[in-house]
Amino acid sequence: MDTQSSLPTRGRILVADDEPHIRRVLVTILQSASFEVQEAHDGAEAKAKLDTGPAFDFFILDLMMPYASGLEVLDAIRADAVHRHVPVIILTAKGQDTDREAALAAGADDFLTKPFSPKKLLSRIQEILAER
Repeated sequence: MDTQSSLPTRGRILVADDEPHIRRVLVTILQSASFEVQEAHDGAEAKAKLDTGPAFDFFILDLMMPYASGLEVLDAIRADAVHRHVPVIILTAKGQDTDREAALAAGADDFLTKPFSPKKLLSRIQEILAER
């Protein structure tokens, strides 16, 4: 039984993380919640995807990625006229207070650490989207 076909798409999310396992988990849980998901394997690819296709409705960014950090991608999102108000969650193994403060100061809507609860992540996405 395909439950996704009866559900409308809830929005387009870009997942940027250099860890293939984390991307697979995120794609699986987001698609099961009826989101359309695009992947970026590093920060440069994430920045490049800002200019391609329809606009994104949400971003999930890792902090530590090759070629451009999650904060650099976040800066590009906030500087982009199309995406500047789109919600961003930072999802990272770097759980230091300074990392959290830097991400929130740069405009992230939330900061979650790995390992993460898929239910908590989906809940936060839904809460943030409901606030918009």
